[in-house]
Amino acid sequence: MRIAVSKMAASTFAGSLAVASAVREWRAVSRFRLLCRGGGVRTLATPAPFQGGGGGGGAAAQPFWGGVESLASSAPVVFVESGIVALQAASGLPWWAALVATSAVLRTGLTLPLAVLQYRVLAKLENLQPEIQSLAKELHCEVSVYGKQLGWSEKEKRFQFKRNMRRIVSNLYIRDNCHPVKASLLVLVQMPMWVFVSIALRNLSIGRTASEGDFIQEQLSTGGVLWFTDLTVPDSTWIMPVTLGLLNLFIIELFALRKTEISKLQKYITHFCRAVSVLMIPIAATAPSCIALYWLSSSFMGLSHNLLLRSPAFRRLCAIPQTKSHSDTPYRDLISAFCAKLSIK
Repeated sequence: MRIAVSKMAASTFAGSLAVASAVREWRAVSRFRLLCRGGGVRTLATPAPFQGGGGGGGAAAQPFWGGVESLASSAPVVFVESGIVALQAASGLPWWAALVATSAVLRTGLTLPLAVLQYRVLAKLENLQPEIQSLAKELHCEVSVYGKQLGWSEKEKRFQFKRNMRRIVSNLYIRDNCHPVKASLLVLVQMPMWVFVSIALRNLSIGRTASEGDFIQEQLSTGGVLWFTDLTVPDSTWIMPVTLGLLNLFIIELFALRKTEISKLQKYITHFCRAVSVLMIPIAATAPSCIALYWLSSSFMGLSHNLLLRSPAFRRLCAIPQTKSHSDTPYRDLISAFCAKLSIK
């Protein structure tokens, strides 16, 4: 029996080696065909570990970028690559400006409408709270009366109250078309978009694209401006990474100032987001400048939209309901809140 099992294991191992060898041969043939395409040999850039601005940052970044290898050739990433290249070719902008325009188009055309929807849903939910509290009091009285008549235990009363309260709240959500899930659409769309664009830019910066990879990489190497003229290498000055971290922290503080009283869970989430914002600084410092520039411009557009959505005129234009917490002087109140938080008089 043991001999049979050993033979079976050896056979399986040999089969695995044969499959791995066939895959390596297929990749070699595909690469040879790619090199010989067009009647001549072309030098293609091969993916290499990112080197940071010093202190071994490139080695620390390898695990981060190694995790995205499986997505590098996916259909969404290839689609984003084609879109970025098409936008730059159609506009004729230098690559640094094309990347800023890409973030502006995606943020304004895709995430801004979802942000408006989020604010509209949150405003409706806030306006529903007094009605929900009133109905909860009435339901509590009814459950107490029926519980005494039917001899319910305290556990049964709580169960009946929660079950009926869920039904009442669900009906209110349907009536006002403000289910909380709709408020999370922004995150569900924005995060995958951010990941796909980041990986697409990485592919472009190392020449790993479906077509004309080395040509795009050449353009990116001279398509920068100011201190980051080469968009394929990290920002050695750390100006963009640090600015990115500070900008993200400022956005988080904007959301933290929206409510004076927050729950313990919201407090933990805010601290987590602050930690992620700080962590993004060394990550951006080891990424190509084109990625850091996209992250920075995307965060700047996000900050602009957050400030815009506080404007009473824009909120009326987008049919966002007025709430008790709404202010006619949001920017003045924002400055006052920041000054109070920093104890500036």
